[in-house]
Amino acid sequence: MTTGTHPHTDAAGESRTARLITDGLEPKTWIIAVTALMGWHADRLAGIGWGLVAALFSAVIPVLFIKWGEKRGHWGDRHVRRRQDRLIVIPGIMASVTAGIALMTLLGAPSEMTALVIAMLITLIAILVITLVWKVSVHTAVSSGALTMLALAYGPWALCAYPLVALVGWSRVKLRDHTLAQVIVGTLLGPAVAGTVFSLLR
Repeated sequence: MTTGTHPHTDAAGESRTARLITDGLEPKTWIIAVTALMGWHADRLAGIGWGLVAALFSAVIPVLFIKWGEKRGHWGDRHVRRRQDRLIVIPGIMASVTAGIALMTLLGAPSEMTALVIAMLITLIAILVITLVWKVSVHTAVSSGALTMLALAYGPWALCAYPLVALVGWSRVKLRDHTLAQVIVGTLLGPAVAGTVFSLLR
């Protein structure tokens, strides 16, 4: 008895699903979400404004930088698959995040917001150090770190969204952009670094 479904068709469908997850739940999406939610927690509507500032320097400008390099052929795509290319991209993103921290500090942003962005910067530094020798997953580091910081602010219920991190990890492995080990290390790195820094500074 046959089902009429061919293995290669299933694999293609899974790959399409993995691509949708990887693209839809990329670091930019998590950063915009966490900056907005943390802004609301810090100072309601005024905090949302601070969240927009944080998102500008932590997500929007970095994405524009990546697109600029992609158009000029400096790296392959917006996910920057090659480890060597990430050694150029990550410092560029760090420069933008650092500028955001300086501006937010100068303008008197709530401590919870500056703690959030500083935690992102320290996480980037940790990712950069690892990337010198190994291609750790930025997707899972950012997503798991974001959920950990939201849980510290809003309460443990935020961790109910953790299956999304598992989906992100699955998509990265399915697309062969990362190994399972790289995804797991990223998942552990986010909470360990971002969660620790955020809890100490907020």
